[in-house]
Amino acid sequence: MIEFLDVSKTFKIAKREVHAVRNVSLTVNKGDIFGVIGFSGAGKSTLLRLVNLLEAPTSGMVKINDTDLASLSAKDLRQLRRRIGMIFQNFNLFSSRTVAGNVAYPLKLEGVPKAEIERRTAELLEFVGLSDKAKNFPEQLSGGQKQRVGIARALATNPEILICDEATSALDPETTADILKLLKRVNKELGITVLLITHEMNVITTICNRVAVMENGEVIELGDVLDVFTKPEHPTTQRFIESVNKDLPSAELLKEWHAAGDKHIYQVTYTGGATNQPLLSQVTQKYDVHFNIVYGSVREIQGNLLGNLVLSFKGDQDKVSKAIQELQAIVDIKEVILDES
Repeated sequence: MIEFLDVSKTFKIAKREVHAVRNVSLTVNKGDIFGVIGFSGAGKSTLLRLVNLLEAPTSGMVKINDTDLASLSAKDLRQLRRRIGMIFQNFNLFSSRTVAGNVAYPLKLEGVPKAEIERRTAELLEFVGLSDKAKNFPEQLSGGQKQRVGIARALATNPEILICDEATSALDPETTADILKLLKRVNKELGITVLLITHEMNVITTICNRVAVMENGEVIELGDVLDVFTKPEHPTTQRFIESVNKDLPSAELLKEWHAAGDKHIYQVTYTGGATNQPLLSQVTQKYDVHFNIVYGSVREIQGNLLGNLVLSFKGDQDKVSKAIQELQAIVDIKEVILDES
């Protein structure tokens, strides 16, 4: 659906070149909810603006459905932009127009007949759960309701792609969850490909199936969300994951357990079918080894369960070693090394 082929974007600011995007190559497939995550200044927003040529790439190629955007005439580019909806961090609603007026605006620009505008507007407001707010003005709405209006407006022209620019960063956690559910519905029920940027890892793990991590204009990690989340390679990706996944207790608590006799503490991470099997019980019983769970969590990522346990083993050291060796063939298990400083 969307292809970036060795794309770079450079700005000249006060006689200085700023490389906002550097040699980015990635593909967003039809039906994806594709997330781009990075800290401020990573190049996410610039990358997003390249999708509909609000910014032209300095080098490289951006393609939509195999069409090079740079090859399009001004008329064809306008036609293509109608197939791309956008929602924004700050909603960008017209304060002088009602909710219905905001949703209807793109249709009026296209010269759609009045009766069809009314039908389509009512349909969209029902889809986003705001039928009763049609005559209200934006100032009368909560942040979450404003974003729902923004989503309805973005859907007015039946786009194939929905671009989300930090769509939940101005919202509280509960409202964010509601908006993410709505975006999932947009993707699943309407078949719209979603490309979003965010600095929140929770957004990525909640709705995205694929993710690109950006830093200094470059894509430093790319892949399926579950793979990136469970096996992050770049330190920046690891920092994002640590922000939502406290997978180890504090060093002080670990030292307390160590002092109390739990000399060998291990972290076990497992996904998929392993979450449905009593692996620890089976293996430790086989070797007459006991285990003590000192910390743990299970979370869902894209329909997959991700388990994380911190535990210690007790028993004959040779048998403990054999049990750990067998577990290593099934799950990711590593010893937690205490910081003695």
